[in-house]
Amino acid sequence: MLSRVRSAVAHLVRSPPAGAGSGSGAPAKTVDPRASFSRPTFLQLSPGGLRRANDHAGRAVQSPPDTGRHLPWSTGYAEVINAGKSRHNEDQACCEVVYVEGRRSVTGAPKELSRGQSLFFFLTYLSLFLHQGLCFYYWGLFDGHAGGGAAEMASRLLHRHIREQLKDLVEILQDPSPPPLCLSSTPGASGSSDPSHLVGPQSCWSSQKEVTHESLVVGAIENAFQLMDEQMARERRGHQVEGGCCALVVIYLLGKVYVANAGDSRAIIVRNGEIIPMSREFTPETERQRLQLLGFLKPELLGGEFTHLEFPRRIQPKELGQRMLYRDQNMTGWAYKKIELEDLRFPLVCGEGKKARVMATIGVTRGLGDHNLKVCSSTLPIKPFLSCFPEVQVYDLTQYEHCPDDVLVLGTDGLWDVTSDREVAATVDRVLSAYEPNDSSRYKALAQALVLGARGAPRYRGWRLPNNKLGSGDDISVFVIPLEGQAVT
Repeated sequence: MLSRVRSAVAHLVRSPPAGAGSGSGAPAKTVDPRASFSRPTFLQLSPGGLRRANDHAGRAVQSPPDTGRHLPWSTGYAEVINAGKSRHNEDQACCEVVYVEGRRSVTGAPKELSRGQSLFFFLTYLSLFLHQGLCFYYWGLFDGHAGGGAAEMASRLLHRHIREQLKDLVEILQDPSPPPLCLSSTPGASGSSDPSHLVGPQSCWSSQKEVTHESLVVGAIENAFQLMDEQMARERRGHQVEGGCCALVVIYLLGKVYVANAGDSRAIIVRNGEIIPMSREFTPETERQRLQLLGFLKPELLGGEFTHLEFPRRIQPKELGQRMLYRDQNMTGWAYKKIELEDLRFPLVCGEGKKARVMATIGVTRGLGDHNLKVCSSTLPIKPFLSCFPEVQVYDLTQYEHCPDDVLVLGTDGLWDVTSDREVAATVDRVLSAYEPNDSSRYKALAQALVLGARGAPRYRGWRLPNNKLGSGDDISVFVIPLEGQAVT
C-alpha cells in the first residue's frame, strides 16, 4: 500500500491536468470529441508538432518528450500516422492513474484532483481516501475506422466507465472473504446465502457458486465496455461520433494485470524471452460460428440479401442443383449439400485473412461504435453482428520474479500486420540489451524501434522493410509496459 501511495502522489504532483484522466465526473458528461484532429495529451505536441504528426509523407514517429510529464511505470509509447489511408491518424491512446472512491466513501472530497490544489490538502485527502478507495493504472489503445470520433471518445471516457463500475467493489476487493451474494444499501449487510429454505426443483441450488474477486473486476470491465458503447449510440448525432474503433485496454489493480480486447489489436508479454499471448483477434474468420449462429437464429437481420452459410467461393446460378462444399454455424469442418436458390445470396462471412469481411463491409467483429454502419448501397445495419464485449485475460504479477527486460507490449494492427510475435520479442531483446537496466528511457526507445520496424523506410513508391516487403501503411500505435517491481498485493 505504501508504494502505491508514493507512486500516486509522485505521479499526480508532477503531472499537469490531463483532461478526463484522473477526474471523477460522471461518464454521461462527455468531453466533446468534435475536434478535427487531436493526439493523446501526454504527447504534449505543439501546433508545429501536431502538423508534423499529421504529415503522411514524412510519417515522423511521435513519442512523449523527455522533459515534463512521464508516463506511469516509465511506460514507453510511440505512434506514426498512416501513409494516406485516411486523412488523419485514427488511432488514439490513453494512459492514466485512476482513483476509485467507494459508494460510501468520505464526503467533502474534491471532484477533480488538480495540480492547483495545495499539496497539504491533497495529502490529507489521499490519506483518508486510500482507506476507503482504490487506484488502478490504465493503458488504452483505440484503433478507429470510418472516422476518428469513436476512438477519440473512448480514449477520453472508457476509463471513467470502468471507475464507475468499480465503485461498488471497493470494499469487497479489499476484504479477503468471498464476495457477498447481494449488495445492500445498509453497510455491512448482504443478501442471504442460506439455501435451507429452497425446496422442489430449486434444490439444485443447494450450494452457492464460487465467485472470485478477479471475476468481479472482469465483470466490471465488461459492463464498462457495454456502457461506453451505449453512450456512443445515444450521442452519435449530437457529438458527431463517427465510425467505430477496436479497443485494447490494460488495467493494473491489486497485483493483477487485466487485458481486455475487443477488435484486432494485440497484447503479448515477453518474459525472459518467452512469449505469452494476452489477447486474440476478433475477425470474421475467428468469429465465423458466432456470426452464422446469429444469422441462423434471426434471419431477418440478413435482409434477404445474405446467407448465413459459408461456401469456398461464390455460388454461380448455373450450379443450382449441384452438390457443393459448405459449412454452417455448427461446423468446423466441411460437408456437401445440394445448392438451392437461397444459396445464391451473398455469404454473411466472405474472404480470408485481412480480406475477410462481414456483409462484405467490415473486417473486425468486436469493438465500440459503428452504430450507423450499413451494408454498401443498402439500409441493412451491420451493428447487430458486432459485439462490444471484450475478452479479458488476467496475469498475476505476484506469481513471478520479473526482470527489467520483462515487458507487456500493446499494439494496434498496424504493428502486427507486418510483425510477428517472435520478431517483436527479438526487438525487445536487441533494444533493451543496449541500455542499462535502470535507464527508464529504454522502454520509449523500444516502442519507437517497434514502430519504425513496422513502418519501414520510403523507397520504391512506398514504405519498405529491410527485406523489401511492404511496410505497414496503417496507423501504428505501441505501448511498452515494464513489469519488474510493479506487483503490489
